[in-house]
Amino acid sequence: MTPARAAIIPVTPFQQNCTLLWCEDTGRGAVVDPGGDLDRIAQAIADMQVTVEKILLTHGHVDHTAGAEELRERLGVPIEGPHHADLFLLEHLVETARDYGMAGARNVVPDRWLVDGDTVTVGDMSLDILHCPGHSPGSVVYVNRANRFALVGDVLFRGSIGRTDLTGGNHQQLLDSIATKLLPLGDEFGFICGHGPSSNIGDERAGNPYLQGMVS
Repeated sequence: MTPARAAIIPVTPFQQNCTLLWCEDTGRGAVVDPGGDLDRIAQAIADMQVTVEKILLTHGHVDHTAGAEELRERLGVPIEGPHHADLFLLEHLVETARDYGMAGARNVVPDRWLVDGDTVTVGDMSLDILHCPGHSPGSVVYVNRANRFALVGDVLFRGSIGRTDLTGGNHQQLLDSIATKLLPLGDEFGFICGHGPSSNIGDERAGNPYLQGMVS
């Protein structure tokens, strides 16, 4: 098993959990969801002495993606994810950011779109891709089975689930994604979400009000 490390860097006025994920064996890593505050992200990279080899996006909402294009240029690395269904969000980040009073956003198109069943590598780590629409049409979850953790974006939170009232959201689709993709991972799986504290599948299965009675 390749040991994994992660550091959470809250960014943007939405306090979005940008995550610096890296492989301990190689010191190589990825920045997940750089929504903004790039100097803060750069400081974390330097503090942890990580060699960033790619940027990963869980979905196309502005608080997760507005800084991705500039960071790609700064670091000279590719962007992978999300699913192509979120292209309509990524093409309008500048307008969306303006509506929320966010400065510095740039539209972005990834170097690689991801689909269900794909694999992404970070150093010597392997991350399986689960397409989990509902919060947004193109939301994806990154699963590291060896270390039993996942990066779930805004699909699932501690005690809650992603909002579905934004363009492209679908409440029943989100519940289906959680039931068919996340719960089967197993109760021991921990996860880092897009906002707020981390949790694990077992605690959410037992106590999350949105998941009660859900059969995986």
